[in-house]
Amino acid sequence: MLSDKPSIEQLRWIMSRLRDPETGCPWDTKQTFSSISPYTIEEAYEVADAIESNDMVALKDELGDLLFQVVFYAQMAKEQGAFDFEDIVVGLNEKLIRRHPHVFDKQEQLTDTQLEVQWQAIKAQERAKKKSSTAGEPLWHDIPKMLPALSRAQKIQKRASALGFDWPDYHGALDKVTEEVQEVSEALSIDPHSAHSAEELGDLLFATVNVARHAKHDPEQILRLACDKFVRRFERVESTLHQQGLSLGNASLEEMDLAWEQVKKQQSS
Repeated sequence: MLSDKPSIEQLRWIMSRLRDPETGCPWDTKQTFSSISPYTIEEAYEVADAIESNDMVALKDELGDLLFQVVFYAQMAKEQGAFDFEDIVVGLNEKLIRRHPHVFDKQEQLTDTQLEVQWQAIKAQERAKKKSSTAGEPLWHDIPKMLPALSRAQKIQKRASALGFDWPDYHGALDKVTEEVQEVSEALSIDPHSAHSAEELGDLLFATVNVARHAKHDPEQILRLACDKFVRRFERVESTLHQQGLSLGNASLEEMDLAWEQVKKQQSS
């Protein structure tokens, strides 16, 4: 009976039934790797949102949805004779052991700096092994272009840093931000809508990510937190204006700015 099988085996069986070309679900049977990919990205964001909301009930549910994506890909790959779920797990197990020699081999305590050096060395070894099959590929070929831009910038900068191209600390990165701000100011003064202005703004964002990386902050996460903070404050601004008999629709910019400063002082006190 199905109920006698381990839960993961039940899940794999359910997935195979959903994909059965004769008795399966019409929607599931017509899906491809490409058509499912956007859902995977969406599910990953929903997991992150549940974590930031500290909602354990939602997190359990969202992690299930994300696991379903993995099982879906595994089933489609199995149908093509490429690999199956077991191959994914075996490969993951090997990778985890290989990337944690301080746990499974030497069993030694390392500092965060030592862990980072070891991690980059292991990643370099893995890239070297793949080099024969990716000859002529750019240095960044394994950094997905589908990543959010902030995360991709961070990964590119880490790759460059591992090769020795980096500021020794955040001071140099911060000086670069100051330099980029000046270049943005000059470009905007000439033509704020030009491609050059857009390019300089991009350089400024990239430089800011570098500062966050040196300060050991994840740029994607801290920008999400900044967005959340802005939303919370603006909601308070709306409430403050309402108490004054105003609304966002009829308040002037000066009135909204005064309300903003009032809310800001209240939250910082």
